[in-house]
Amino acid sequence: MANIGLNFWLTLWNWDPSIVIGTALIVGLYFYAIGPVRKRHQFAPASKGQIFAFMLGMVLMFLALVSPLDELGDSYLFSAHMVQHLFLTTAGPPLLLIGTPEWFIKPVVRNKLIFKTARFLTYPAVAFVLFNADFFLWHAPSLYDATLENQAIHILEHLTFIIFGLLNWWPIFSPSKDLPRLSIGGQILYLFLSGMPVVLLGAGLTFASPLYAPYIAAPRVWGISAATDQQLGGLIMWVPGNIIFIIIMSALFLRWMQKKEREQAAQERELYEAEDAADLPV
Repeated sequence: MANIGLNFWLTLWNWDPSIVIGTALIVGLYFYAIGPVRKRHQFAPASKGQIFAFMLGMVLMFLALVSPLDELGDSYLFSAHMVQHLFLTTAGPPLLLIGTPEWFIKPVVRNKLIFKTARFLTYPAVAFVLFNADFFLWHAPSLYDATLENQAIHILEHLTFIIFGLLNWWPIFSPSKDLPRLSIGGQILYLFLSGMPVVLLGAGLTFASPLYAPYIAAPRVWGISAATDQQLGGLIMWVPGNIIFIIIMSALFLRWMQKKEREQAAQERELYEAEDAADLPV
């Protein structure tokens, strides 16, 4: 039995230089861009909401990687690792896109080769396939076990989760009109389809026997068996991620209904005005 108590949560923080320096560089470049660069080129300022969203996304992913959750997921519980993956794929990336001003993308748009590549990668079908193929690949037992045994492979896994996570959320939260979002109806359909592969993988892990050797051999935490741990991990992958999709789809559906109501009201108003004009005496 492993002793996971207060001392564990206070002391086992992972201050890996690649995480700390990488996060500091991204945040520093972001504030340099929305400060001196923006003023130099007279771009529109980033809103407080955008800055908050970007920083919240960075904080969530940073904590997922440096907090004791990382050690708990690496050495003890598959389910804890799935919580970490949820932050890296479903929580962080959309917040980064929400926090990105449109003019950030201008250098990409100006370069024809980069723009064509970006347009291909952010095409909804391509982004969908890349993200889900990457996600399924890293959960293959042999490769998953390798990430727990080799730090370089583990870092690569996390980087691909974040990069392909950004691509996967691009059709919903794109900051650029040149690499646009889907229509509201398209966004709802895309989100519905995006949840299906994760549901499939989560359900498969929930009902499968333990697959990952490091967790089978790991010291037991809180009396949770390897089988129960994998079931919890599958459910975490299956349920919370799709709750986020459902919340966003619900908000989009309400926006779509409000738009339709406004369009219908405008059409009725035009019809009434046309009828009134026709009834006026000549």
